[in-house]
Amino acid sequence: MVIPALNEEATVAGVIAAVRADDPHEILVIDADSSDATAREARDAGATVLNWREILPHIPTRPGKGESLWRGVAAATGDVVVFVDADLRQPAPGMVRALSAPFSDPGVHLVKADYRRTFRGEPTGGGRVTELTAKPLLRALFPELGHINQPLAGEYALRRATALELPFTAGYGVEAGLLVDVARRHGPDAVTQVDLGVRRHRNRPLAELGPMADVVARTLLDRAGVAGNGDVDKREPLAGIL
Repeated sequence: MVIPALNEEATVAGVIAAVRADDPHEILVIDADSSDATAREARDAGATVLNWREILPHIPTRPGKGESLWRGVAAATGDVVVFVDADLRQPAPGMVRALSAPFSDPGVHLVKADYRRTFRGEPTGGGRVTELTAKPLLRALFPELGHINQPLAGEYALRRATALELPFTAGYGVEAGLLVDVARRHGPDAVTQVDLGVRRHRNRPLAELGPMADVVARTLLDRAGVAGNGDVDKREPLAGIL
């Protein structure tokens, strides 16, 4: 499994403890040049910590979460790659098992987490970028994916062979791009979701959410072939590199 991390020293050890309870094949923390103690906390918690520059070192890094995930897929060795965000608060064991279980069906290629997202202590239907940007655009442009409750969830799993075939958007549009790309390549029935209960993340201020929403919108417009939406920075599939 792969945990992308950037300055998450307060939560990364708890995330690792929760996923270790499921005894995964491997736990890789991809550290994107954290300036705090994230790497030390992750290592002490029992994960293998890789700085993103160590993976495919001949390829310069680009800013963004998608870069960590792309390099994490390159470093992973399992048949299924489970992704979990490093900023989860009070994570519960069982995530890895739940996200991996649907792959007993050979037609499943992507498993997304479904959950109630807390905001100011109250459970809600999702994050603000999810509800106000991602889901409306999916319903309008990709109605076959309109039932996915948490399209931007950082907790999900992909067959590694499938991940190697797909481009990864460099920034926060990576989850939206992968969702559309898997459904386009393998059909919408190749995507399923599992209920993980209530999830608690660090809620970001609007000053950070605006740029995130912009990247998500441009990624979905790019996948829909809408002209004039601006360039979307993405890594080409790893299958041509590894």
